[in-house]
Amino acid sequence: MSDDGGEKSFAPTAKRRKDAAEKGDVIRSREMATAAGMAVGGAWLLLAGPWVLDRLLRALRAGFTWSRADLDDFTPGQRLLDVLLALLPPVLVLGLGVMLVSLISQLGFGEGRWVGGNMLPKASRINPLSGLKRMFGPTGAIEMAKGLAKVSLLAVITWFWARGELATLVQLGRGELIGEAARAWGTITHLLFWLAGGLFVIAMFDLPVQIVRRIMRLRMTLQELRDENKDAEGAPEKKAAIKDRQRRIAMGGLVPAMQEAQFVITNPTHFAVALAYDPGKAPAPIVLAKGRGDKALAMRELAAEHAVPVLSYPALARSVFYTTREKRMIREEHYVAVAAILAFVLSLKRGERRAAPEISVPVTVRFDADGRPDPSSL
Repeated sequence: MSDDGGEKSFAPTAKRRKDAAEKGDVIRSREMATAAGMAVGGAWLLLAGPWVLDRLLRALRAGFTWSRADLDDFTPGQRLLDVLLALLPPVLVLGLGVMLVSLISQLGFGEGRWVGGNMLPKASRINPLSGLKRMFGPTGAIEMAKGLAKVSLLAVITWFWARGELATLVQLGRGELIGEAARAWGTITHLLFWLAGGLFVIAMFDLPVQIVRRIMRLRMTLQELRDENKDAEGAPEKKAAIKDRQRRIAMGGLVPAMQEAQFVITNPTHFAVALAYDPGKAPAPIVLAKGRGDKALAMRELAAEHAVPVLSYPALARSVFYTTREKRMIREEHYVAVAAILAFVLSLKRGERRAAPEISVPVTVRFDADGRPDPSSL
């Protein structure tokens, strides 16, 4: 097999999972949505039972109470409408609660994403070949096993519920209407809670399967990993172009300072500080520009273009960089060292040949590359 073959043997990256979720490929659990809806319905029946029963009994009394006027002007449609209007508010509250909890449960599994495109018609959903593939493929087998397990478990739960409620069910219809309605209401509520519990159990077993199936579905090849890393980090050519552009921008702002500078001290590669001394402007040398990284590189390139001497004094370059702002005079601690370097630079301009001076930086103003007091100096 080649190094970048097409075998999907790598786990999906966070970006691939995110992209798949944005396209609607997320974990879905019908059992969890149904169980949550049943649980909310049962809780609603338990808490709102008196309210609904009161409206129902009022509607029944109104429906079975007849007066002479009702017989003279018989309007069954109006009576039916009155019953429906009486029951409409609690039914709407129940429906809204069930819809809301079902939506929340699915958004939780779907990484909190709502993908409106999933509601649009897709040819693959009505394609007979795709349907047969789902039915007789691994997905169909898994769904069939889940369906059989769900039906079996719910049947067992219903059977145990019926055994426990058999006495109540047999006695229904033998007492007063209000009492019988309350007992029937309670038995239905218990059944909903039992069924919701069974569906929750199924959902908890189904969730790991859904997670594993999604991971397998989103697995990546080595080439896909390389392409993703390349997109994330940027092609080498693009990165080089960006750095070159940044350097040119930095150079544009440094040109006036480098034209005025008398010398540049460096780290030699990480830091650069351009200085000049003009007794008519200031009593001490001034830092015209300073930089690190790309800016320091730009300063060295401009120094070469303008024939500005570049001298490597790492300790002094770091010290001046961290203690003096641009367009400001150097600190008194640097006077001796900078004066020695300035004298050397002036001698070079006069054509003299002499060795670069050895300078020292006071311990109190020595720093490492991160701007911390230099431990080797203490």
